[in-house]
Amino acid sequence: MYLGKIVELADSVALYEDPKHPYTKALLSAVPIPDPNQGSERIILSGDVPNPAHPPSGCAFHNRCPMAADICKTKKPELRQIEDGRLVSCHLSR
Repeated sequence: MYLGKIVELADSVALYEDPKHPYTKALLSAVPIPDPNQGSERIILSGDVPNPAHPPSGCAFHNRCPMAADICKTKKPELRQIEDGRLVSCHLSR
């Protein structure tokens, strides 16, 4: 969830193995890995979390999203099915 809205729904294995929404990817990149020899690249989001009472136009995540396109700034993405059992609220996720 981001600003109280669901951005991705999937079973736990699919979600952890192949997150589709940029916010899900950023969240999972922050999970500590118990093996210090196993590296992982952390996704650091820029900007501040918007005020939930006054979210930005379009996609609420667009001002922090590393993938944001022009459509993200103006059109709110619908939660849509991209695979069996997987829903994503992102214009660019496939």
